[in-house]
Amino acid sequence: MDQPSTIAELAGIPGRPESDDLDEERQRRKTAVIGGYRILSRFGLDEGISGHITARDPERPDTFWTAPFGRHFATVMPDELLHVASDGTILSGRGPLNRAAFVIHSKVHEARPEVVGAVHAHGLQGKAFSSLHRLLSPITQDACAFHDDHSMYEEYHGVALDEEEGRRIAQALGANKAVILTNHGHLTVGTSVESAVWWYVSMERSMQAELTARAAGEPVVLHDKIAAQTYEAVGTEKVGWFAYSTIIQKIAAEEPELFAA
Repeated sequence: MDQPSTIAELAGIPGRPESDDLDEERQRRKTAVIGGYRILSRFGLDEGISGHITARDPERPDTFWTAPFGRHFATVMPDELLHVASDGTILSGRGPLNRAAFVIHSKVHEARPEVVGAVHAHGLQGKAFSSLHRLLSPITQDACAFHDDHSMYEEYHGVALDEEEGRRIAQALGANKAVILTNHGHLTVGTSVESAVWWYVSMERSMQAELTARAAGEPVVLHDKIAAQTYEAVGTEKVGWFAYSTIIQKIAAEEPELFAA
């Protein structure tokens, strides 16, 4: 019997189902976007008109799917998703396009061909932490998922409405899974929509944990070797996808119509 080659395999983390059928894969990604919006809403990350999730289209990788501007995260339905071209043209779907979603996500998807999903919202903890202009410290097991895998965009030019701002954010993200947008919040990406959603939620909660710890005293930062080892157990894309799959089960049970073929 072969021995597990990674910590994630040793922990029994299964792999994500994949399909070569483009229509099937497109539907899976769109369903993950809808589920992602529901998850953000359950975690209180659905503030007003701020926030967006995108999924790269598998057949036309220069295009992506996202919710119409102004739809509440807990109510958007699969047939409402907008299919958006690289120039901002709406190819299909109903409703207006969030300009900030296009500006940021189009440039992130353009810069990172392997990225399938991207997530940004205005969580309370992320906004507060971003004002500190510091990276997340590996003071908890969950925070180690971002060890040496997140960066910081140290500028703030107001609401992202011009494409140059999107390019600057994509450049600041680099090859990482997350970027802290100072005085703004954070953005996460993944090779699946599911992992990108989980990284967003997990980073928000890790920021909350660090803010709480620093308010109480001086937290002990894990040694770099331990943080790196823990990253291999909690920070891989397989783990991100699997963590999403556990949260979505409750939502699927309560709203089965969202996941009907």
